[in-house]
Parts: sequence; C-alpha cells; structure tokens
Amino acid sequence: MTDRETPETTADHAPYRVLARKYRPATFGQLIGQDAMVRTLTNAFASGRLAHAFILTGVRGVGKTTTARIIARALNCVGPKGANGECGPTIDPCGQCEPCRAIAEDRHVDVLEIDAASRSKVDEMRELLDGVRYRPTSARFKVYIIDEVHMLSAHSFNALLKTLEEPPQNVTFIFATTEVRKVPVTVLSRCQRFDLRRVDEEMLSAHLASVVEAEGVTVSAPALHLIARAADGSVRDGLSLLDQAIAQGDGTVGAEEVRRMLGLADRGVTFDLVDRVMEGDIGAALGLMAEQYGAGAEPAVVISDMLDLIHWLTRVKVVPEVAQGAGVPEAERVRGGDMAARLSMAVLARAWQMLLKGLDEVRMAPMPLQAAEMVLVRLAYTADLPTPAEAVKAVSPTSGGPPPRTAPQTAPPATPATTTAAPDSPDAAPPSGAAAPVARAAVEPAAPPAQVDEPAAPPARAEESKPDPASFDEVVALADDKREGLLSANLYNNVHLVEFAPGRIEFHPGDHAPSDLAHRLSRFLNENTARRWVVTVASQAGQPTLHQQADGDVAAVKAEVASHPLVKAVMETFPGATIEEVNKLDAAGHVGAGAADGEADEEEGP
Repeated sequence: MTDRETPETTADHAPYRVLARKYRPATFGQLIGQDAMVRTLTNAFASGRLAHAFILTGVRGVGKTTTARIIARALNCVGPKGANGECGPTIDPCGQCEPCRAIAEDRHVDVLEIDAASRSKVDEMRELLDGVRYRPTSARFKVYIIDEVHMLSAHSFNALLKTLEEPPQNVTFIFATTEVRKVPVTVLSRCQRFDLRRVDEEMLSAHLASVVEAEGVTVSAPALHLIARAADGSVRDGLSLLDQAIAQGDGTVGAEEVRRMLGLADRGVTFDLVDRVMEGDIGAALGLMAEQYGAGAEPAVVISDMLDLIHWLTRVKVVPEVAQGAGVPEAERVRGGDMAARLSMAVLARAWQMLLKGLDEVRMAPMPLQAAEMVLVRLAYTADLPTPAEAVKAVSPTSGGPPPRTAPQTAPPATPATTTAAPDSPDAAPPSGAAAPVARAAVEPAAPPAQVDEPAAPPARAEESKPDPASFDEVVALADDKREGLLSANLYNNVHLVEFAPGRIEFHPGDHAPSDLAHRLSRFLNENTARRWVVTVASQAGQPTLHQQADGDVAAVKAEVASHPLVKAVMETFPGATIEEVNKLDAAGHVGAGAADGEADEEEGP
C-alpha cells in the first residue's frame, strides 16, 4: 500500500489525507473489479493500438477519473531513470519519473484535467481547443481529461466534434461521465468506450480489509461487510465510510458501531420483522420497528432492508444455490432457506410490491415512522389473504368452470317461452302475417328504455334457478318475458342466425341492426341465464330472420288455403279479393291459434 503514497504523505508535517485519496490506485494493477478494461488496455499498449479518445462511464466512485490519470501517466512515463521518451508508452508507469509525479500532483502542463460542469459554454471550449494544435511542451502526449463531460452544452459538443474526430498525432482525449446517455451519439462514435463495473461486495470487503491492515486498526469482518454493502459498488464510498467508522470506533470497530453509524437495522431483526409480518402478528412487528427506531435505524432504511430480504428470499426460492454462497452467514442460510420454503412465490411478489410502494411513501411522508408502521400494518393484514389463484380456485365450481355470476337478476320465468300467451296479454306473441312487425314496434314504447342498460331487480327467491335457453326462439321469448322490447324486436327482425349452441350464438346482423347488438345480447344472456354466453358476429349470410321465417310460413299456409275448392270459388266470385289471415278452428268451431305456427288442416276456412 505504501507505493500509492506520494512523498508528501510520509513527512511528519504532512496533513492527514482521507483514505479515498491516500489509497487511490496509481497503476492498472491496483484497480479492482475492472478486469475487462485492464485487459483491453494492456493489449492495446502492448500492440501500439492506442485510441486517440476514450470515454469512461460508470457510477460514482468506481475509478473513472483515476483510470484517466493512470492512462495519462502510462502515455507519458519515461521510466525511473528518465529516458527522455525513448522507452515509449507503457502499461506499467513507474510512478517515480518526473512526468509520473507531475501528473499525480496535478501540475503537469501537458495534462489538463477539466471539470465540464464549470466550463460548459462554447466559448470556453473554443479557448480550450485553441491549444490542441500546439505540440506538447515536455511530455510525449498532450492529454485532455474532461470530467462529467455530459454537462457540456450542445454547442460545446458540436465545437468539439471536428477536433475529436481528427486530433493531432500526439493529443489524447479522455472523457469521464456518470450519465453516458446524455452524451451525443456523435461524440460516442468517435471514442473508445469503457463501462466501469460496480465492485461486488466480496471484492470490496477484501479491499477494505487490506486497507485496514495497512492502517493498523481493527475492524471486524461483519463490519466490513456492512460497509461494503452500504457502498453499493463504489470504492470511494466504501473508503469514506471506513474512514468514518475508524474515527468513530477509536481504532476498534465492530458491526454494532457500523450499524449505528449507518442507521441500519440488525439483519437478524430484519428476519424477525419479516417473519412477524408474514405471520400477521402486527403487535410484535410494530414492537420490533419501535426498537430499531430507538436504536437509531431510519424507518426508510428498515423498509429498504425488508425489501432486500424479500428479494434475497425470492432468489433463494428460484435458485436454491444462492443460499450456499461463500459470503452468506450460516444464520442467514438456515433462516433464509426455511422462510423461502414456507412462503409462496405469489406471497413474496405481493410483499415486494407493497414494500416498494411503501418505501416511496416513507421517504415522502412528514412522519416517516408512522408511515413505516402503516406499511407494516397493511402488509400484515394482507398476509393471510389468498393469492389471486387461490381466490379463483376457492370460488370456482367443482366442475372447473368459471365462477357463478352474482349480478342481480329477476325471478326466472316458470315456463320456457314455448308456452302460448293469451291474446290479450301484454307478453303475447306477435300476431301472424304482415302485421307482426308493426305489432312489435307498437309494443316497444311501453317498455322503459332505461331497462336496456340497468341491472335487473333482485331475485324474489334465492333458491330459484335461472333459465337455460335451448334454442334461439327461446332466447327471443326470454327477452319478451323480461320486457326487453327493443332487444326482442332486433332479435326478431335483424338477426340472421348462423350457429346456435348452449352458451354460444353466432349471427349476421341485418341492415338495420344496431352496432352493439352482440354486446347487448351477451350481457342480457349472462345476467338472466344459468351459463355464460359468447355472442359473435359472422360474415356469412346466415338463416332468414325470424320475421322472414314467419312470413314464409304464413305465405305457405295461404297458398295451401288458396288451393281449397271453396276458397277458389270465393275468389272467383269476388275478383280482386285477397287472403289476409288464416285461422285454425278447434273442434268446437272456435278460432284458435293463428297460422303463424305454420299449422293448417282440412278444417281451416277463410
């Protein structure tokens, strides 16, 4: 670790330097977690295939600016004995020659490190580019390091494009940014891009352990693990937190001190909290939350820890090998495996969604503790609720079909629509002959139009069963019985039936059929029958409408009656006479049902 220190840091009068600066890598070998980039640059230096522009992206603290400085030193290193540039660029800068020390101390005249946030205007970019055409003063390469390059204005980027595409031979640009999406694609296409990865917890924890050993302090392994987790892949954040923990612990740091410093909840308590919530024991859950809050844990952090645990349990349930990882403590392995086995995937997914929404509420709430407690209450009271699949299974009939509808309904008719209504009844069948459509239209206004879309009245007796029409005629009769005059008229006059089966109707609409007839018929049948119906519109012509069929039956009866000798004699006696209606006489000689039934015998008369 001492090779990372500059001479000033070893002097007795040197001020204290934070760990993030003191242990900043000086060579590619000291970078951690960026093996792909180091391998590419090593091969590029070895083969002499060095790009004229690099762009380094990644989250904060993963080494973007540090990597840029190492590249600048590698391009200009002349060796420990000062070979005046004869050794050429090297992947392993010595750190002892004048260019290496000057670059490390940020005083080299040919290496310019610029903050784009403070120099974003186009005039400042033009001023910067004016010096590109001049050769380096003392170094091998003139290097421009622009940090947070995404902060440049659109005009600044445009001013940079031509120089960036064809810079002088000994000029190199190195850009660093945390938001690469804000960099124009015209700039990205001119650079060699490296995406620096987050450093995983195990690697960062090992790196922090090496720093602790070099500093001569004592920090427990669980404490280092907590710091590495809180750093979220950022080496700089991890070193800053370690610096703070060492100062707080006065040379000896344990997990409890780090937990209090970070405002974290104990991992074991997080297991207990999730366990109590999933059991619906809200009293114990609120007690644990109060204990953690009193110990210094932030409510949002507690909810975040619960989210992290739910995610980990889900991973264990999907991939059980996750629990056997080297970095998983034995207690977590045992408890995590047990909880993952007890909780279903649907319950874990529901808990994740509720906690994720609750985390935003806690962060935005003026009283975070109360908001976090309300999140726990909601989660606890939904813990014993069935999942959607369980709810559907519970209400579905044993046959496996869809659940019965519970929409309001009217009392079903006692007899199917095949029974003949009295002629004076308001529900009577339409009269036969050409007057049938007129009779239906005359009855329509009597039915309130609102009944088409309003739910039916509650059933008179719950034990009564709904009808189940077995033919299209029964469907029309049911519409008549339910006083759906408009629907009944449309079914009678404007429906060309293509296919009928219990639960399914396919028809071709007539020219005067409303556009939503299929939807209205489906809704009517689903609300007033014993099964669910699917009503579809077909393109083929289909059968004649019931009105057309009735007209055909009447015409056939009239033709048969016209051939009767007595009728022929009457027609010849009264030229121009027509047969308007044919009625059937019963045994007593009284008029019975009309010819709309399609029946006639030898007793028929005019």
